[in-house]
Amino acid sequence: MRHEMLGGDTFPIMKCYLDKGEAIRAESGAMVSMSSNMTLTGKMDGGFGKALGRLFTGESFFLQSIEAQDSPGWVMLATPAPGGIAAIELDGAREWIVQKGGFLAGTQDVQVSTKAQSLTKGLFSGEGFFVIKIGGTGTAFFSSYGSIIPLDVGEGETVRVDNGHLVAWHADMKYELAKGGTSWVSSFTSGEGLACIFQGPGRVYIQTRNPRDLGFWISPFIVFPKN
Repeated sequence: MRHEMLGGDTFPIMKCYLDKGEAIRAESGAMVSMSSNMTLTGKMDGGFGKALGRLFTGESFFLQSIEAQDSPGWVMLATPAPGGIAAIELDGAREWIVQKGGFLAGTQDVQVSTKAQSLTKGLFSGEGFFVIKIGGTGTAFFSSYGSIIPLDVGEGETVRVDNGHLVAWHADMKYELAKGGTSWVSSFTSGEGLACIFQGPGRVYIQTRNPRDLGFWISPFIVFPKN
């Protein structure tokens, strides 16, 4: 399946070109436009258990299934938040972990499931107790708040990432939670709090903006109506 990004880095639309018989699964509400020969249906992909698990990761209970049944066609997909869209090619050998709410779409043989984290990581990693696991073969697309930047971590190397900037990482990478600064006092006075330290080899995708910081920035401007 061929695809291209339109609209720039901040508000992109992903356009996918499907051959006859090809299909793509996408998050509920992701479809923006499609050619007239395409069919769109809502499916509880993977059965009730997997659909319920997706709810805990910020994803939809039902996914869109978009198919080019009788002839080639195209579909445009977008995300609700201003930010980037990135594609990863899956070869069946390595799986990925994606931030909650970060999965956008995937080709037919991409497998989307949930993974439970430990109590500590669930409470403090910023991702919650359940995260999205992506495997199988084909092309998967994930989204972020802000632009997406890849970080390649070599064998024996480590990288520290603020937990509010995480997007996706290789599922077999080891990581631990640590203070963001040189001490716990400096971590919280500097506004960094907790960070995730990843050990290579593998790739980590980060987002250039932090949703938590956006909330802090907006909060002084919110005016609640008086009774």
